[in-house]
Amino acid sequence: MPLSRPARRDHIHSREVRCRGYRREDGLWDIEGELIDTKTYSFANLDRDGINAGEPIHHMRIRLTLDDELAVQACEAATDAGPFDLCPAITPSFAALAGLRIGPGWRKAVMQKMGGVAGCTHLTELLLGPLTTAALQTIGPARARRQEATADGRPPPILDTCHALARDGDVVRRHWPQFWDGR
Repeated sequence: MPLSRPARRDHIHSREVRCRGYRREDGLWDIEGELIDTKTYSFANLDRDGINAGEPIHHMRIRLTLDDELAVQACEAATDAGPFDLCPAITPSFAALAGLRIGPGWRKAVMQKMGGVAGCTHLTELLLGPLTTAALQTIGPARARRQEATADGRPPPILDTCHALARDGDVVRRHWPQFWDGR
């Protein structure tokens, strides 16, 4: 169902986010994200001698290289455009994410390394939001193994991670009836 018809309005800002997942020849996974912010009007900017309408204010990229267990093997970031000359200087810091694992504690661990002045708000937002989701969506075959009940009969860890996978819901009743908690 589409959104309702909007009130009359003027377009001011656009943010485009694109993520792509790749299976590498060596068995690892590359998950790449790109963020582009533009305005519909030109404005003053000291570091860039002004920014024209439609010219990216932010144009940033990040690549996570992961294994099947979602452990970060490498992380690379690039800032093609930022509002300040200094913006690209932080990108090498994202390499410090190597060794972390997407899973419980991921957000906290990333913020400990990249939060505040240790990182870039836009790259970290891209990483923790759509790029993490793209990683989970891309690494489906490896995740499928984790979605099965454990050898000792414990439920798959994916249960209760969102409303669709609630133990008392229809999806769990159909896919994992032994763990369905419908009352």
